[in-house]
Amino acid sequence: MSEWSIDSWQKKPILQQPTYKDQALLKDVEGKLASYPPLVFAEETRQLYKQLGDVSQGKGFLLQGGDCAESFNEFNAPKIRDTFKVILQMAIVMTFAGRCPVTKVARMAGQYAKPRSADTETIGGITLPSYRGDIINSFEFTPEAREPDPTRLLDAYHRSASTLNLLRAFAQGGLADLHQVNRWNMAFLENNPLKERYQDIANRIEDTLAFMQVIGVNSQNTASLHETSLFTSHEALLLNYEQALTRIDTLTGKPYNCSAHMLWIGERTRQLDHAHVEFFSGINNPIGVKVGPGMQEDELIRLIDALNPQNIPGRLTLITRMGADKLADNLPRLLRRVKAEGRHVVWSSDPMHGNTIKASSGYKTRNFDAILTEIKHFFQAHAAEGTHAGGIHLEMTGQHVTECTGGAYQISDDDLAQAYQTQCDPRLNADQVLEMAFLVADHLKK
Repeated sequence: MSEWSIDSWQKKPILQQPTYKDQALLKDVEGKLASYPPLVFAEETRQLYKQLGDVSQGKGFLLQGGDCAESFNEFNAPKIRDTFKVILQMAIVMTFAGRCPVTKVARMAGQYAKPRSADTETIGGITLPSYRGDIINSFEFTPEAREPDPTRLLDAYHRSASTLNLLRAFAQGGLADLHQVNRWNMAFLENNPLKERYQDIANRIEDTLAFMQVIGVNSQNTASLHETSLFTSHEALLLNYEQALTRIDTLTGKPYNCSAHMLWIGERTRQLDHAHVEFFSGINNPIGVKVGPGMQEDELIRLIDALNPQNIPGRLTLITRMGADKLADNLPRLLRRVKAEGRHVVWSSDPMHGNTIKASSGYKTRNFDAILTEIKHFFQAHAAEGTHAGGIHLEMTGQHVTECTGGAYQISDDDLAQAYQTQCDPRLNADQVLEMAFLVADHLKK
């Protein structure tokens, strides 16, 4: 690596970027963003760093989840609240049943850009730029909507700020009270086909809270029962946006990206000699990188050394996205090599991206059983290699969509049309992710 600066990435090749026609407007927008207040603070980021350091040492678990891509049109308080609630529900189940501290990181307040497999798409003989997320262009298939618009960067900033404000209010204002969360879990069980299997955990949480109340430990005198910590994250695809929101921390003198607490590099932009790795190498946030089945051992070690040369626990999360049919053949060799080299990383499973298929109905979907199979293989591989299965990374929503098939309610291909709302990738719905939380807790307990 050459000497890093906030704009040294601009000298490197870069992929997955839009082409803006009005460069003068783009520069004006970037200047405004650079003058705006930070969205998150360095001290918050350091708290996440510490928690992820514990996870890398086998003393915790990372739960990361949220929308595949946030939408300007669906930006509203109920949607933010519902996703917040289901993340908390999952975390409580995994913490209690798995006897393991859970670090909660939302794919929210900035997850507006998406990499695409092609720069253009063709419908009815008309070819237009691909939809790259609301921070860049619009989903509607018209020339005007698909034109990259620099002012959308400002729209994304303001929506992210509002989302963060609401998340902080939810986390500190009573919505995160453990009594509330367990009541939501009990409601989840009322009509669930797997009610008997999960009832025991919910009952035990309720009994524990009642016992604590009797001995004088309650929400009024114990902050951890009444409030929680929730961090934010997104894929840092648009480096001009990320550069504009990078600040020098006044306490440490180090650069922090202040658009989110944690950022990650996608599978399509993790080339060692490219711009994204260069930019990430210099910021002091906890960072992640997606790892597909084609990753080779030497390449992974070079990538780890480029992004975490000081081998600091909590700095780097490796997010595997391999597919249920490929993970068992590819993850063990990477685990062995990283362990042998003594590298400190958090291993997290993204069981979503490697299991995307096209249903007979024509919808892009993912099957719950395939997602669960990849998670099972992830835990089994770590158990066999003596390493720590440190987290899961899910595309999910707190709403009752029908985008992924399977689960306890057995959503079929024919059911997808009922509530298929995603603009990009299919997401697990509220029932499916909570069901998954109970199943993951079983693995954590083991």
